[in-house]
Amino acid sequence: MTTWQKSDWRSRPRVQMPDYPDQAALDAAEAQLAKYPPLVFAGEARNLTAKLGQAARGEAFLLQGGDCAESFSEFSADTIRDTFKVLLQMAVVLTWGAKLPVIKVGRMAGQFAKPRSAPTEMVGGIELPSYRGDIINGFEPTTEARLPDPTRMLQAYTQAAASLNLLRAFSKGGFADIHRVHAWTLGFTDRDEAEKYRDMANRISDTLAFMTAAGVNGDTMSSLSVVDFFTSHEALLLEYEEALCRVDSTSGNWVAGSGHMLWIGDRTRQVDGAHVEYCRGVLNPIGLKCGPSITESDLRTLIETLNPKNVPGRLTLIARFGAGTVGDHLPRLIRIVRDMGAEVVWTCDPMHGNTIKSATGFKTRPFESVLREVQEFFAVHKAEGTIPGGVHVEMTGKDVTECTGGVRAVTDEDLSSRYHTACDPRLNASQALELAFLVAEELANRNGEGAAAAAL
Repeated sequence: MTTWQKSDWRSRPRVQMPDYPDQAALDAAEAQLAKYPPLVFAGEARNLTAKLGQAARGEAFLLQGGDCAESFSEFSADTIRDTFKVLLQMAVVLTWGAKLPVIKVGRMAGQFAKPRSAPTEMVGGIELPSYRGDIINGFEPTTEARLPDPTRMLQAYTQAAASLNLLRAFSKGGFADIHRVHAWTLGFTDRDEAEKYRDMANRISDTLAFMTAAGVNGDTMSSLSVVDFFTSHEALLLEYEEALCRVDSTSGNWVAGSGHMLWIGDRTRQVDGAHVEYCRGVLNPIGLKCGPSITESDLRTLIETLNPKNVPGRLTLIARFGAGTVGDHLPRLIRIVRDMGAEVVWTCDPMHGNTIKSATGFKTRPFESVLREVQEFFAVHKAEGTIPGGVHVEMTGKDVTECTGGVRAVTDEDLSSRYHTACDPRLNASQALELAFLVAEELANRNGEGAAAAAL
């Protein structure tokens, strides 16, 4: 690792990355980014690795969620606040079910690029270069907008820096006080259709009331009023990643300054590819998406490459198979990890394997399929005697209609009313919180108790 250089990826095969038409403009943008301060710091990344090590041992649970792809046009303080708020609500519910600390990681402040299944797409009967995320090109259906523009990296950096500034203020400034967060949760359970979740919410309220009466509150115990919140994104656009990569002055190791945690996508995990080469050299915790096509041989090589010292918390394996197929794939991967004695965090991405086209023509994800994949994930780990360490979801704090189902029963006909995503469909705030209650039940059952008996 000591001989690794942040530009080594350039000699490896590259996929899912743009070919910029203006090399001089690209060089200038990279040079400018290299002068900017890093967005995150080595100590924060090491802290997250240590917490993820706890999740690998079953001593914590990882909640990772946020936008499919962050947008320049929808960027606002309210959008950041609302997504952060829902993640906190989910975390409180999961803490109740797991009786463990919940590690809160947002798909935020860097999730600007998206892999695509084809280099072009049809829009209004016209074939155009595919939209690859605002950091690369524009969503507008014109040839000019779809040209890769390196100056977009500078705008992405500015938005990420502003997002992180606000997230740090929210997480440490009292906004995250557990009593306030639970009050927001009660707004969800007050609905008639959420009756099945009301008992758990009431028990959380009773516990908090007892703690307050006993003098345990945010004023007497800071851990009740502040949280650690981390950011993550797919390390897809490596020119951006390299420009923000820095040497940690404490250890002398390289740290990715673009986000606390990076992950490698299911389309970019080639063992000899550029993305694996870049991620293996930074000290940040790394996620690896594992879809149905991953082979036992590739998984073994990737684990050895990305975590050669077998550091707990360094590597998170993100399973994304699709409802009905988890049992066909996850057990064989678990057995490889067990045979290797590898330290990993197992998390479930129930979103990407459950995308369908609705009868009304919208790309959507049925909530019942999302839930089913999570249930299958827990069932396999129970059968294998291994630890389900977290969930990874695409969600938003906005009241969108992009995924069907849930307690508010979004239908195919509803999709067009508030379908705002530029890429993949996201759970709305209500669906995300409903999922958290259902995962909490799974965690409580895994602990050998019903959800009603779980203690905060």
